[in-house]
Amino acid sequence: MAWHEWPLIVFTVLAQTSVGAFLVLATMMLTKQLSLAAEKRLHQAMFGLWAIMGVGFLASIMHLGSPLRAMNALNMLGSSWLSNEIATGSAFFALGGMFWLLSVLKLGSVAIRKAFMVGAMLVGVAFMYAMTMVYMIDTVPTWYTPLTPAAFMITMLISGTALAQLLLSVAKHDSTMANKLLPIMGLVGMFAVVMVVMLLSSHLASIETSVTTALAVVPEHTSLQLTRIVLTVAAMVLWLLPVVQRKKVTVLPMAMAFTMIVVAELIGRGMFYGMHLSAGM
Repeated sequence: MAWHEWPLIVFTVLAQTSVGAFLVLATMMLTKQLSLAAEKRLHQAMFGLWAIMGVGFLASIMHLGSPLRAMNALNMLGSSWLSNEIATGSAFFALGGMFWLLSVLKLGSVAIRKAFMVGAMLVGVAFMYAMTMVYMIDTVPTWYTPLTPAAFMITMLISGTALAQLLLSVAKHDSTMANKLLPIMGLVGMFAVVMVVMLLSSHLASIETSVTTALAVVPEHTSLQLTRIVLTVAAMVLWLLPVVQRKKVTVLPMAMAFTMIVVAELIGRGMFYGMHLSAGM
């Protein structure tokens, strides 16, 4: 585990969670899945989303050392994926935050708010793409695999959808679509986690250098991945139980499920950074 990289672990997981949740909630609002009253309550509840995104950005600044270094990193905008990540991430935070603030304060026209929301959605997708490309390094065979973008997208899916469901529960939403579709999306995410864990284990077993093997770099791989899977499955049980019982998903069990999913994804991301292995080393 690469716990010394905890700022990056926290930043990537929380950013992917926030973008995933925003895409889900924004899509619901654009397609008018909520009543006006429920949408207003959701705007209030979305403070939690931006708080999580804020914590993620604080972690990234701690990794860089100071905000000035983040500004210097923008010097390579367009030619560096790190610069692109910082720029698109900041733009997502700014556009999405402006949409949220105008909505909460009831300022600006509906068209202006919608423009900020759609802009944040588009920039959020670009942010996630740039973040993925930062780690697609051909000299790091443990990262240079389709499993890396797959793992990042899965975090967006399962953790982002869980946060969206939690915020909707806080807002006491009235969307029957959300009650049916979001748990299914979470279930798909759970199976995707298991699939990627299996494929990653096979991928790591095939990588070795003259000095070491990929699995030797992360000797606790099996136990940590099992812990991750157990947490994810337990979270899905909490999430799906009220659905099976034909009840509404309530805040407390959903908060517990979301917490377990985030912890599971943090474990997975810690292993991701821990398995860094340069070719020839």
